[in-house]
Amino acid sequence: MVRITGGMKVKADRDESSPYAAMLTAQDVSQRCNIELGITALHIKLRATGGNKTKTPGQGAQSALRALARSAMKIGRIEDVTPIPTNNMRRKGGRRGRRLYAGLPRSNKPSSILVCGA
Repeated sequence: MVRITGGMKVKADRDESSPYAAMLTAQDVSQRCNIELGITALHIKLRATGGNKTKTPGQGAQSALRALARSAMKIGRIEDVTPIPTNNMRRKGGRRGRRLYAGLPRSNKPSSILVCGA
């Protein structure tokens, strides 16, 4: 079949998961399916991370779907296959959670930072 990623379409690492890269990827997928493979219709399965992480698809999913709909491809059905837990999974971070250090230096050396607060 066809395998294209956002990293194959843009140069900067930060743009690999952007909506623009997703749109370019979807356009390339539709062209290759149409020309090389002769596929004219698709069933789309949409998957987010799921589990105890986010259950909504990323920012590029909507633009990729829109680009596929604008192309010559016919869309049969769009199905969400995000894994949803049936019982509670233990979240990352341990019993005490994620500990944040509020801008204070971590070393014991004296520094020139003055912290004032009530």
